Amino acid sequence: MAAAVAAAPGALGALHAGGARLVAACSARLCPGLRLPSSLAGRRVGPAIWAQGWVPAAGGPAPKRGYSSETKTEDELRVRHLEEENRGIVVLGINRAYGKNALSKNLIKMLSKAVDALKSDKKVRTIIIRSEVPGIFCAGADLKERAKMSSSEVGPFVSKIRAVINDIANLPVPTIAAIDGLALGGGLELALACDIRVAGGTQRLPRAIGMSLAKELIFSARVLDGQEAKAVGLISHVLEQNQEGDAAYRKALDLAREFLPQGPVAMRVAKLAINQGMEVDLVTGLAIEEACYAQTIPTKDRLEGLLAFKEKRPPRYKGE
Repeated sequence: MAAAVAAAPGALGALHAGGARLVAACSARLCPGLRLPSSLAGRRVGPAIWAQGWVPAAGGPAPKRGYSSETKTEDELRVRHLEEENRGIVVLGINRAYGKNALSKNLIKMLSKAVDALKSDKKVRTIIIRSEVPGIFCAGADLKERAKMSSSEVGPFVSKIRAVINDIANLPVPTIAAIDGLALGGGLELALACDIRVAGGTQRLPRAIGMSLAKELIFSARVLDGQEAKAVGLISHVLEQNQEGDAAYRKALDLAREFLPQGPVAMRVAKLAINQGMEVDLVTGLAIEEACYAQTIPTKDRLEGLLAFKEKRPPRYKGE
C-alpha cells in the first residue's frame, strides 16, 4: 500500500501507511534531570509547520465504520501501563474514531497531561504511541472544531499542539510511533516526532534527509509508497499489514522489549549525546559525549553493569 506525503503552502503534509507496516523508533531531544554544561548545549530545533486537512490517499483502505460518535472524551486517549514481561512499557492509544483521531482541544489536553506525567515517572522505560482506530493514525488538526474558533483562539491552539509535539520529542525515554494507518498534517508531525531521525515539518525533515530532498517533498506534495518513505529516512520499518490491522503496534512492542533490558541512565544520556551532538560540529559533539558519559560514572547502574559482566549474569538496572 502507499505512503503519501502531501503539502499545503510551506508545510509538510501526510504519510499514509495504508496496508504497509510503518514503524519509527524515536529518540528524545533533552532528558529531564540530565544537563550539559551551558557551553556545550546544542541549538534547539524550532517548531514545525504542518498542513491542515484530511485527504484520503488513493488505493488505501478506508477507515472501518461502526464506531459510535458518542465516545466519551475521557476515552479519546487511553494510557496503558503494560505488566509482566512488558513492565516499563507505556502505550498511548489515540481513540477518536468519529473524528479520524484528529487533534482536538480535548485530545491535546489529554496528551499534554499524559506526557507531563510520564516525564518524571522513573518506572517508564519505553513509550509507544499508536491508534486504536483501524485505518487511521491521526488526521491532523480537527478542522471542524477549528472552524468554530475565533481568530484569537487559533494561534494559541496551534502553539499548544506544537508544544505537545515538542514535549513528546523531548521525553527522556525511547518512544515508538506505531503507524497503522493514515497520518496527515499534524498527525504526521506527531508520528515523526517519535522517529529515531526525528523527521518532519519544515525543521525536522531537512535534518533527517537533507535540505534539497526535503524541499522537493514539501513543495511537490509527492506520494511515496512505504519502501520509498523508508529509503529517504521518513520511517524505520516497512512490512506487510496483518489481518488485525495492528502490525505496526506489534513491531513497536517488539522494539520496546529490546529496549527494556538496557540501562535507563545510559539510554537517556546516549540520546542526549546523539541529539545534541548532531546539531554541532564534531569537536563539540565529542565534548558533549564526554560530558554525558561523565554523568554515568557515579551511578549505581554503572557499577551494576560492571558487576554483572564480572559475574556473567544479566544486569539488574534500577535507573539509579
